[in-house]
Amino acid sequence: MHVIHLGKQTPPAEIDYPREDRRVDGVPERTTWTHYSNASGALNVGIWACERGSWKIRFAADSAEFFCIISGRVRVHADDGSYEEFGPGDAAVIPEGFVGKFEVLEPVKKYFVVLN
Repeated sequence: MHVIHLGKQTPPAEIDYPREDRRVDGVPERTTWTHYSNASGALNVGIWACERGSWKIRFAADSAEFFCIISGRVRVHADDGSYEEFGPGDAAVIPEGFVGKFEVLEPVKKYFVVLN
């Protein structure tokens, strides 16, 4: 068992787009580099990048995400109309059951940790 140094790995890129029924603005390309997944798949860690755009998000009751912005800017909107904006060096947690919108204001790259 070894410590995983994200900067010393080059996992394959996985490219996807927001589902059509969730898109709000644009059709942003999203790229994920998963550096670590545990055996059960309940923990995923890596780097994620995305072009400008926005889409609706709905986290399951047992799913949460921690992220830290490397570059770019995003806004996370809650269903009640409130939002938080994040830029380089900012970190946040999207909690279990969160419903809202994810908006990429400037092309973004972030570290992520997702618990399912």
